[in-house]
Amino acid sequence: MEALGATFASVITGGGVIFLHGPLGAGKTTWVRGFLHARGYTGAVKSPTYTLVESYPLVDGLLHHFDLYRLGDPEELEYMGIRDYFSDDMLCLVEWPERGAGAIGKADIELTLSYCGSARELSVCAASAKGRKIIQQMQ
Repeated sequence: MEALGATFASVITGGGVIFLHGPLGAGKTTWVRGFLHARGYTGAVKSPTYTLVESYPLVDGLLHHFDLYRLGDPEELEYMGIRDYFSDDMLCLVEWPERGAGAIGKADIELTLSYCGSARELSVCAASAKGRKIIQQMQ
């Protein structure tokens, strides 16, 4: 999962939104860790399960990592100023995005991680023109 995150990090530039779907333990945070390390972040990367968001300063801008697993109601996101995080120049990686439905925007790319025996499987779906461009660059 870290290597896959690093692969995406090598082609994504500027702002954008990536949704990460999958059951507990499927590797969503591990994917984010690989992404961040590939972009030069050297600190610890943990799931923001209780804080909802962790922001990471990178050389080319700010990245926001959301984990909405413990979100009680999407309306709670309005109280934390969610719209300020999702500007065009921000890169947002969102775990459990379905729990924030209606309060967060649309994704450029949707990743679904699932179990396949003892291995993991990754499904990728472009949800915008920017997402399609990113996937084309990866091929």
